[in-house]
Amino acid sequence: MQDLLIDQPVDGVVRLRINRPEARNSLSVQLRRKIVAELARLDADKKVRAVILAGGERVFAAGADISELKGTSPIGMMQRATNLMWAAIAGFSKPLIAAVRGAAFGGGFELAMSADIIVAGSKSRFALPEVTLGLIPGGGGTQRLIRLAGKHVAMDILMSGRVLSGEEALGFGIVSRCVEDAEIEDLAVELATTIAAKAPLAIQLAKEAALLGADAPLATGLALETRAIQVLFDSDDMDEGTAAFFEKRPPKFTGR
Repeated sequence: MQDLLIDQPVDGVVRLRINRPEARNSLSVQLRRKIVAELARLDADKKVRAVILAGGERVFAAGADISELKGTSPIGMMQRATNLMWAAIAGFSKPLIAAVRGAAFGGGFELAMSADIIVAGSKSRFALPEVTLGLIPGGGGTQRLIRLAGKHVAMDILMSGRVLSGEEALGFGIVSRCVEDAEIEDLAVELATTIAAKAPLAIQLAKEAALLGADAPLATGLALETRAIQVLFDSDDMDEGTAAFFEKRPPKFTGR
């Protein structure tokens, strides 16, 4: 059985689906390497304009594969180099949408937070339960959650290990939309399709400016934004978008 399924629901949109139901979609090192390799391939494919990360109906991803951690030494953990895998996923240059149904626990929650947008089913559940194992999140959870939800909410979740519902995650600003489970995959495809129709260079530079500027002083972030829009004035897509506006027709962006 393949642990990562790949399909193309519409032109320009690719979906990566975690498929380890026998292990609750836990993120083995092998699976993480496949996700990283596939994202690198999709990043280089100019026909791909948005990517969806999905799981199963009942489990998005239940975290790290605990069986791989038993007896691992500190040096063994270092040599696993999962931090580099997480960095590669977060560094994907194109829009990345996590479509979460069911449980997104531990590394599964961290994987979703590495995406640009999280859409969640009404029965989805989110948790960072590592403290119950005597550990802490190791895939960016302590850093990304506090930036998404703020100090007090993040500390509550990190220290208690409690489970959030999809509606709670929406209220805390962790996910952008929460709909019935039966609608979530269609919503993710619809959102990805909408984004894929926009100018690829503008999307790329908007993502870059927003993410790099988020942890920088405001003046630095504004400088990044200014330089990005200046660069876009030299793009064919800017000319096409402007022409389409005045001609009252849909633009046809080429990513140049």
